[in-house]
Amino acid sequence: MTTEPTRLADLTATRLTAGYAAGEFSPVEVTLAVLARAEAAQARTNAFVRIDSEEALAAAGESARRWRAGRPAGPVDGVPVTVKDLLLTRGTPTLRGSRTVRAEGAAWDEDAPAVARLRAAGAVFLGKTTTPEFGWKGVTDSPRYGVTGNPYDPGRTSGGSSGGGAAAVALGAGPLALGTDGGGSVRIPASFCGIFALKGTYGRVPLYPASPFGTLSHVGPMTRDAADAALMMDVITGPDWRDWTQLAPETGSFRAALTGPVAGLRVAYSPSLGWDVPVAPEVAAAVRTVVDRLAALGAHVEETDPGIEDPVAAFHTLWFSGAARVVQHLGDAERALLDPGLREICEQGARLGALDYLAAVEVRAALGRAMGRFHRTYDLLVTPTEPITAFAAGAEVPAGSGYTRWTGWTPFTYPFNMTQQPAATLPCGVDGAGLPIGAQLIGARHADALVLRVAHALYEAGAAEIPAPPAPATPAGR
Repeated sequence: MTTEPTRLADLTATRLTAGYAAGEFSPVEVTLAVLARAEAAQARTNAFVRIDSEEALAAAGESARRWRAGRPAGPVDGVPVTVKDLLLTRGTPTLRGSRTVRAEGAAWDEDAPAVARLRAAGAVFLGKTTTPEFGWKGVTDSPRYGVTGNPYDPGRTSGGSSGGGAAAVALGAGPLALGTDGGGSVRIPASFCGIFALKGTYGRVPLYPASPFGTLSHVGPMTRDAADAALMMDVITGPDWRDWTQLAPETGSFRAALTGPVAGLRVAYSPSLGWDVPVAPEVAAAVRTVVDRLAALGAHVEETDPGIEDPVAAFHTLWFSGAARVVQHLGDAERALLDPGLREICEQGARLGALDYLAAVEVRAALGRAMGRFHRTYDLLVTPTEPITAFAAGAEVPAGSGYTRWTGWTPFTYPFNMTQQPAATLPCGVDGAGLPIGAQLIGARHADALVLRVAHALYEAGAAEIPAPPAPATPAGR
């Protein structure tokens, strides 16, 4: 072996598979190093609800045999992956952060489509990562599993609802994480934890079972960089008959599209979407550096707003109705076990009627048309991912903010779940406390490859370099 164990846990998936092919190291060596990081990440941040060491090492051994024979199962063979505890994983309970879901209540004999695709491609599953109850909010804490902290400061939130996956990637507990995003749930924690994430066009990654939050909810990759996200998208976008809303398969490879040009692209930079959003000065300055770098790469950049209104009321109607549907089958005793905030929005959602819901759908359709019109002029929209950096863990909103719900502090993410557009976040700096800042790249529907290409160009240009979080203590120096 030519690479030290600590380095193995820090390598990207792209680098790992190249190392396997060259015989530099084996999937077993990598998995041992990453499992040590996973245990340390768990102690530091509570990123996991389950770590499957025995299963992971068995899968790594099978992968090592395939690589030695020169017959890898797919592009992520032997790469450690984590899965959010909302997605079905064969042989493992999916408890969704809730005390109302019983581990013994199902056979757990089915994979979600993206999980199945990763398994077929030889990925090594490390375990399941934390989520707030049923993924209902933009921070990660739940009555069942407690609070997940930030890798840069465990006293701060990791964001959510895919906070466990983001913390795991940031701390070297697997270079790939599978998350879900219904209002920002891969982008929020990726921004707070200093990693990359992509919410693709709705239907690009098949989903089963269908989310109770309807077509707001996407499945997406959380990774160390854009190249790894493209690698993962090449695997998880395969068709699955169980999802009747899925899009037709891509005609080309996301990885192959990374090398396309950025020069000549029409980029709109909107510091606040034209709304009264108090963006922290350090955040605004960091995102501006991304825009300046795009201009230096030859993009035509213009500061302008898309001319849309905040759809938060319509989003709440759709989101709260979905939450009410999640718990509709529960009796009073089980409802008493729910996160109090979730119980509150479920009660609000249950009071909404069909006409309220249809009015929200109408707002959503108008928003989608407006953004479609906007993208006839601009290839890409750049905004902050979040107007703030990570705040205290265990709270839905920052102390003293005046916000009542998580949507108050994340105005730049949920609109693009409404419109089903591809949106990515990449790190672009840190604030005075050393906490990561994210920049959001938004493309027109179906322009997933373009978003990844621009993000990759920014990584290649050094625009996404930030200090790593403090390394968690691991046994035997791993």
